[in-house]
Amino acid sequence: MMDTTNTKKLSRRQLRQHVFSLVYSLEFYDDADFAVLAERYLDDNGVADQQDREFIAQEAFSVMDRREKIDQMIDERSAHWKSKRIARVDLAIIRLAVYEMLEDQDVPVSVAINEAVRLAKKYSSESAPAFVNGVLAALVPEQTEE
Repeated sequence: MMDTTNTKKLSRRQLRQHVFSLVYSLEFYDDADFAVLAERYLDDNGVADQQDREFIAQEAFSVMDRREKIDQMIDERSAHWKSKRIARVDLAIIRLAVYEMLEDQDVPVSVAINEAVRLAKKYSSESAPAFVNGVLAALVPEQTEE
């Protein structure tokens, strides 16, 4: 049982990091109950504030709901890399950034890209930040079409 007596609100960066982690985790479950997995993730990672929990779960579910569309965009715009060949951690980072660029009016495109590069530096390979930046740069014009 989680202690919710002293809940601390998370920063936007911390929220994004949890959304990324959850999106990445959900990638490994085909027909699983995402709500149960999200609850388990949030409990295991000590996310106590109810608004933060709802935000993280909703954002992760929204990214997962749009993953086919996002992957199609990657496949169409990326000259040398198709979504099926991209490392799962990098793909989760890219999916989250594309979702933010297209759907989240509170996140400027430049912030979505910068935060994706930051996540790649923290969670992926040495070459991942440049790769993530390049893929996202190729997708930037796409956001104006929506």
